[in-house]
Amino acid sequence: MSKYAIGLDFGTNSCRSLIVDISNGNELSTHVFNYPSGESGVILDSRDPNLARQNPADYIQGIEVTIKEAIKKAKASDKNFSPDKIIGIGVDTTGSSPMPVDTEGTPLCFLDKFKDNPSAMVWLWKDHTSHQEAQQITELAAKEHPDYLAKIGGIYSSEWFWSKILHCSKENKDVFDLAYSFVEICDWIPAILVADTKPDNLKRSICAAGHKAMYNNQWGGLPEAKFLEKLFPGLAELRNRITNKAYSAEERVGYLSKKWADTLGLSTKVSVAVGAFDAHMGAVGAGVKTGTLVKILGTSTCDVMVSPNTKKLANIPGVCGIVNGSVMDGYFGIEAGQSAVGDIFLWFMNNLVSEKYGKTQDEKFTNLGKAAEELKPGETGLLALDWNNGNRTILVDVRLTGLLLGQTLHTQPHEIYRALIEATAFGALAIIDRIEENAVKINDVVNCGGLAIKSPLIMQIYADITGRPMKISKSEQTPALGAAIFGAVSSGKEVSGFDDVLQAQEVMTGISKTYEPNEQNHLIYKKLYKIYKQLHDGFGTKKWNGNMYNVMKDLLDIRDQVRKEK
Repeated sequence: MSKYAIGLDFGTNSCRSLIVDISNGNELSTHVFNYPSGESGVILDSRDPNLARQNPADYIQGIEVTIKEAIKKAKASDKNFSPDKIIGIGVDTTGSSPMPVDTEGTPLCFLDKFKDNPSAMVWLWKDHTSHQEAQQITELAAKEHPDYLAKIGGIYSSEWFWSKILHCSKENKDVFDLAYSFVEICDWIPAILVADTKPDNLKRSICAAGHKAMYNNQWGGLPEAKFLEKLFPGLAELRNRITNKAYSAEERVGYLSKKWADTLGLSTKVSVAVGAFDAHMGAVGAGVKTGTLVKILGTSTCDVMVSPNTKKLANIPGVCGIVNGSVMDGYFGIEAGQSAVGDIFLWFMNNLVSEKYGKTQDEKFTNLGKAAEELKPGETGLLALDWNNGNRTILVDVRLTGLLLGQTLHTQPHEIYRALIEATAFGALAIIDRIEENAVKINDVVNCGGLAIKSPLIMQIYADITGRPMKISKSEQTPALGAAIFGAVSSGKEVSGFDDVLQAQEVMTGISKTYEPNEQNHLIYKKLYKIYKQLHDGFGTKKWNGNMYNVMKDLLDIRDQVRKEK
């Protein structure tokens, strides 16, 4: 008799549910719900391009709509399916995406006083309003607690928990003062499902706490009160209202509440797992294991690896953190990533590409891709830096910006498009190099997410630039699949049949396709990568002060040689 699990995946613009047969990984159905608030689900402010907030009411509506619709579709696709065979629910979300709540765990934006106040909403992962506070945290930690920084790549980010809370205390002190606690949405949504959102009762995610809130058992959990109080009076008191224990996603938060069970047509015996971030659960859904780097490619990218916690692991400068248990129990989770990938292509497409390439966005992408595919590496004479939304790894600097070099009066849009793709691939290679320089071997690379699935051009360029095969995950919904895996495992071996996540992965994950690198293309890209690194270090670091005189000439030399041979 088949059993099923639900993965709930809360993204930047929408959420989805996925129903999976845990006996074979067959994905019965999925349903997507677009958030109704703001612009594509994001609350923006024209006065501050760094602001990005979200309405948590959208998540609650999304739970009901997506699960109900997915159940309908599952019944239609499989006559043997029955909702009473669903044993677990897992939840993944964006992060760090904290929100202020009262003593009951009610978001402050649900109160009439703050209903239209962005400060009282979810501070979405890509909100960068707190870049000054992130620098303040980095400077104080470097002076008094360098161990805090050592586990998160050396620099605290404006995308993370404490910098956002610190900025909230300045942006809207009324909200900060009324907040009993601040809660990551990956902790709040499972709590909603089990009907216990009180901050003191939450099972907080080690994924969120470890990578974004400087939580580590080596120093007893969260940063010490004295440190937080030096950042801002009141943070130490707030620390006491944030549960100082965190859990991996195999843990059960509780069982589905009667209210939700009745609403969704499910049993109150459905196990609800501890939440985690989308990229980490996406890595599990893509089959992450020791030696495998999983790249989740979308509007941004997140790179995730695991390493057994029985083996000593060196700190890696510039990554987003090394956290025990953040991906799966028994392993250190290693996180890195790029702040913009798909977003760069969308920016270019929406603002700088004429109707010559098509009237719709899809037509433009298709026609640009076809034209870019005809080009050889180096043929454009262009080189770009992929920092249009700052740099997450390895420089960790949100105030870096994009660059396009080598343009002439003959430069065409499809040439720029290819150069932008290549820039993101060079950024990916910089991350791979940094990880391997610190004694973490990468045996294979598995890609997932919309870009990996939809664009052979992007994947082939990534293979050619890195000189590594680019494997594509079998599932097109890896974060939701990973969440479903954790939902199943949280129900216990006696229910799911799985001892651990690795055993579930063997049954439920796989590879659909592999792009092999072209050696000739790789040799040309090695020359271009050397120039990319020169620009990368020149614009991105304080230490580098070399001469750039060679850059334009080298690009022209490579271009002319490629065109001659072509």
